[in-house]
This record gives sequence, structure tokens and C-alpha cells, in this order.
Amino acid sequence: MRYGILLMIVQKFGGTSVKSVARIKNVARIVAHAAKENPVVVVVSAMGDTTDYLLKLARQASAAPNDRELDVLLATGEQISIALLALTLNEMGARAVSLTGAQLGIITESVHNAARIVDIKTDRIRRYLDDGYIVVAAGFQGTTTEGDTTTLGRGGSDTTAVAIAAALGANVCDIFTDVSGVYTADPNLVPGARLLKEISYEEMLEMARVGAQVLHPRAVELARKHKLPLRVRNTFDIEHEGTILRGAGDMEIYRPVSGVTVDRDQARLAILEVPDRPGIAGEIFGALAKRRVSVDMIIQAFHQDGSVNDITFTIKRGDLNTARELLQEIASGIGARGIIADPDVAKVSIVGAGLMDRAEIASEMFSALGRAGVNIKMISTSEIRISCAVSDKDAERAVTIIHELFKLGEEEGS
Repeated sequence: MRYGILLMIVQKFGGTSVKSVARIKNVARIVAHAAKENPVVVVVSAMGDTTDYLLKLARQASAAPNDRELDVLLATGEQISIALLALTLNEMGARAVSLTGAQLGIITESVHNAARIVDIKTDRIRRYLDDGYIVVAAGFQGTTTEGDTTTLGRGGSDTTAVAIAAALGANVCDIFTDVSGVYTADPNLVPGARLLKEISYEEMLEMARVGAQVLHPRAVELARKHKLPLRVRNTFDIEHEGTILRGAGDMEIYRPVSGVTVDRDQARLAILEVPDRPGIAGEIFGALAKRRVSVDMIIQAFHQDGSVNDITFTIKRGDLNTARELLQEIASGIGARGIIADPDVAKVSIVGAGLMDRAEIASEMFSALGRAGVNIKMISTSEIRISCAVSDKDAERAVTIIHELFKLGEEEGS
């Protein structure tokens, strides 16, 4: 193959990067520069707010849009972007060809709106690369074995880029966005937030799950599975190296805490005095899963007589009404006393590969929040994450307190 001794590069540009023709021209210059010496596949999202606009049109046409037709509609957003970028690259003298998800050979499960990739048939992509073309790939979409168009859900373009890079055996996958990489906290909330030169897949996966918006968890998980070097870079500051993701064992620096995140799209529900019998939790959470309500932090508190428990959990705030109505039905059916709903919740989390070796980190975090008058409503942990549910009004202050507590704005070794 022509690219056998060269670097194979996959680049992905999000909606902000291709929001206008002027920005598409900027992207084209970045891609063309990379393609001078290396084979390049570039994955693009829909322009700016196109997906939201298409959803608005769908809801004007139908009160309850059919999932299949909605996918057909939403997939057109990326098709506009790939065509415009390919046209721009060809105008600049580069050889480029745009391919939809189906043309790329991206096969998904037969699920609409949130399909998962099951295979990528790379023959067509490789032929174009061998012939010297830049392949401009539509993110966020694929096709079933029956030929139906599917979309991959939130973060779908990130997932497309990583999946293509893994399938091709690419040397690196660059995710271009409007920030310079992964920071110790959201710089819009914490002006002293520091850019991380590197972060482990495991840390990034946890950060993405608890509120960091830079990368989608599915993309990070795929990169980790295939040990694919993944970089987050800034479309508008191309000289900046950004942040690279790698395995924890390959990290040069082993930090107890790498960053702090906040997710303000949270609510809390409790079902009180649930009968303590086998299968009851499965019944409750199975019913929520059927309604596509994702549950996060869960606490089960027992009563002294051991016959009943209180079960408390967090969900996305937008799911609160659906979950509350469903939980009221469940409570009545299983003989629980009732439910309590709390929309005033934000989740603040710290993530770090070294947390498991530092038992004092949790107490320091809880004590600092307590001294500042920030009440902790719930706590959940993993080996490399500690999350606290707090009042939404306290969320930004809590992030700043934690960032200062662990000196995240300082360079390592300073």
C-alpha cells in the first residue's frame, strides 16, 4: 500500500470548526497541509447548529417523529459538511472525495438515533487513499445490513473518527475542537485552569462521563481498547500541540488528581421504604431503562428493622418528569411509601489515576467543601474518581475550591 511506510492520520473537526464556509476553508488548509506528506482521512460533523435546526424542522412536521425518518433527516447535516469541504479541498488543488456513512462501509446495529458501530468495511477508503485522495468522511452516521441509515447519537462524530482510525490502523487520531486540549477544569469557570499535556485514557473516560465536554466516552473507550494515540487540538491554534491520551502505564507523570469537572444537568430522586426483597431493585431500574432514563449515582439506605430500604439516585434533569411519573407508579405497585424529587443538584467530581493510593484525598475534599459551607447531598466513587452531589447554586464555587485545594493550576513539580 502507498501509505505503508508513512504516518496514517485521521482528523476530526466538530461543528464549531465547520460552522461557516470561511471556517471550512481554514479546516481545508489544515487538512491539505497534513496530506502533503501523509495519507489523511478527515471526519466532519454538521455545520454549527445544523442538527438542532433539523430536529426543529422534524418537530414542526410531526409531533412524534419516526426514528427511522429522523435518522434519514439528521444524516443530511454531515453530508452538507463533507461535500463543502471536499469542494474546497479540490478548489485548492488537493484531491479529495466525500463519503457518507454508508459509502464508508460503516455498519451499525439496527437501532435508530443511538446506534453502535459493529463493523467498518475499509476497502473503499483504502482504494481512495492508495490513489492519493483525501477521504472526507461523514461523522455521526452509518447503515444497517438492510441498508437503513442510522445515526450514532451524542458524540457520534468522535466515535466515527476513532473507529475509522482503529479499523485502518492509523498512527494517530486528532480531534480538533475550539479549545486547545483537556484542562484541569473548565477555563470558563476557573480562569487558572491549566492545560494538560497528557492524560490517561482511564482518567479521560471518567472525566467525560462526569461532565467534561471535550470528548465523548464512547470515543475514549474505543481509543483505549485499540491503544490508539488520541490528541485533542485547537482548530484555531494549529501550532498548539494540545493534549494526548495514552495508557496510564505510559504516563510520564503520575498525578493523584488530574482535574475537576461539574455536571449541572442533574436531578435526584428517592423512592422511600421500598420492601427489602430479591429482585426489587431490578424491577425499579429495569422500568427506568425501558424508558431510556439513565441512572448515575445510587445510594441504598437501610432501616433499622431491615424490612425496607430507601433508594436514592441521580438522573439527567431533563428526564426528571418522566422518571418521577414512572417512579410514582412503581412505588404504588410495590408497596413503597412514596417518592421525593430534588431538581437542585449538580455533580462535582475529581479524577486522577493516583486516587487509589491516596486515602486522604477524599477527606481533604469533603473537609474543604464543609469549611466553605457547601453541603454534600450524595457521594459516589470509583478507583480513579470521587463525585459529590451538591446544590446547583454551589457548583461553580465548589469547583474553584477543589481546584485551589489540590493546586491543579500549578505545573507538576513546581
